Formats: sequence, C-alpha cells, structure tokens
Amino acid sequence: MDKEIREIVRDNDLNIEAYRFLGVVQEFPNHFHEHYAVGFMESGRRRVDINGTEFLAGMHDLVLLNPLDSHTCQHSDERLMDYRGFNICTDTMKLATFEIFGTEELPRFSVPVAHNSELVPQLRELHSMVMEGSCPFEKEEAFLLMVDQLVREHALPGKTGKGKEPTAEIRLACEFIETHYARRITLDDLSRVSGLEKYPLIRSFTKEKGITPYSYLLAFRIQVARRLLEVGTSLLETALRTGFSDQSHFGNFFKKLIGLTPKQYAEVFHGKGA
Repeated sequence: MDKEIREIVRDNDLNIEAYRFLGVVQEFPNHFHEHYAVGFMESGRRRVDINGTEFLAGMHDLVLLNPLDSHTCQHSDERLMDYRGFNICTDTMKLATFEIFGTEELPRFSVPVAHNSELVPQLRELHSMVMEGSCPFEKEEAFLLMVDQLVREHALPGKTGKGKEPTAEIRLACEFIETHYARRITLDDLSRVSGLEKYPLIRSFTKEKGITPYSYLLAFRIQVARRLLEVGTSLLETALRTGFSDQSHFGNFFKKLIGLTPKQYAEVFHGKGA
C-alpha cells in the first residue's frame, strides 16, 4: 500500500467529528459506538456486518449506523479504499431533529447501507467544509439539510435510536459491566447478577446485543476512554481508569477499534501537545 491516511477533525461549531480513512486495510472487530456514524465510500469496497447481517458497501454507498449498533468491517477488494464519515452524538442529533421536525425523539436508520445514494454529494460537500474549516453559517445550513434528507429517506422521526430493549437478565448484565468496567469482571459475576448459567448467558447476550459479553466490556471501556481523552486525561491515566493492564495494551486495542491511536485521538481535541 503506497498511501495510508487516518485523519479526524473535531468541529466545535456543529459538535460533530469528520474523519477519513484512505488506504486503510485494517479489519475492525465487533464493537459499537454511543453516537451515530454516517459515512460514504468514495472508492473501494468494505464488507460490513451490522447487527448480525452482512452488507457490501462500495463506491457512492452510504453507511448508516445507529447508536449501539454492533458492527464489524473489513476491506473487500484490491482497490484503494477511501471512506469518509461523521460521528454525530445523540445530543447533537436530538437538537437537529427538533429544529427540523419539532420532536426530540431520536431517529433510527432502518437501512444500514444505501447503495448508489444521491445523498453522497451532499455529504461530501459538508465533509469538505468541516475538514477545511468553513464558516459556521455555511456548515450549519449544510448539516441541517443533510440530517433532514437522511431522516426523511432512511428513517422515521419519532423512532428511537435505542432499538429493541433487552430482557431483564441481559439488562442486568449490561448494567453490571457499565458500572464495574474498570475492574476485573468474570463470567461468574455476570451469571450471578443475571441469574443465568454462563453458557446460556453468552448465547442470550450475543443474540440480544449482537456482541459477546467480553467484547461488550472492551467496547464500553473504549467509549469511556474516548470521553476521558476528550477532556484532557493523560494516556496512562485513561488506560488505568478504564481497566486496561497497561498503556500499550490500551493503545493497541484503541487503534484496533477506533482506527486511530489514543494520542492521535487526543490531538483532535487538544493539539499536538496532548
């Protein structure tokens, strides 16, 4: 591979992130995000598994991920992959949908991959504005127009982005993980709090959440780590506070899931001195 680009820009005017992966052949394991991820393919193809269903995303295709959608992705052919996208937190999406539709309910995208979408030029234009630091007026107008079209064509306002609620047993297991993520958690712990035997727990958890309990723990730790890095917590302290054994282990797994090293991610918010 002659060229690899991994870049991300934080736009404080819109409260979103724009990123680009060019020539990246890294395979991303099963994980989830707390935010919406809206992206498009400029070239190449990626094979993505979203909530247990496989899709192939190629040039001019949209990829639309709801918060907590479990997903994996990998490079699918020899052509140079150029993927560009946005991370949109739920607070930003809620404000936008209220402005457009008069409701604070979060939309839920019903089609994870939209082939040959006519919305790609609109997303490409906004992406360029954010990456180049265009004026706030121009960016906000383009952002609201983009959200309007995305929701009208691929979701329904008022359909929550949370998806199907888990059973009481799996909800208890998730709550335990989310409370005790920084310490050593065992299957015995989850079995005890959920009331399920260990293998039925793994099977039910994976069926309902689209991700194994251990993968859920690691993905949740990374979500917490992102928030810590965003407010200026050091790399070492972030690693220790999120339950990783050392900074190297933390850094390797962070890049495996996010596509950037923790240092690169922190620099988005605090510059090269982070």
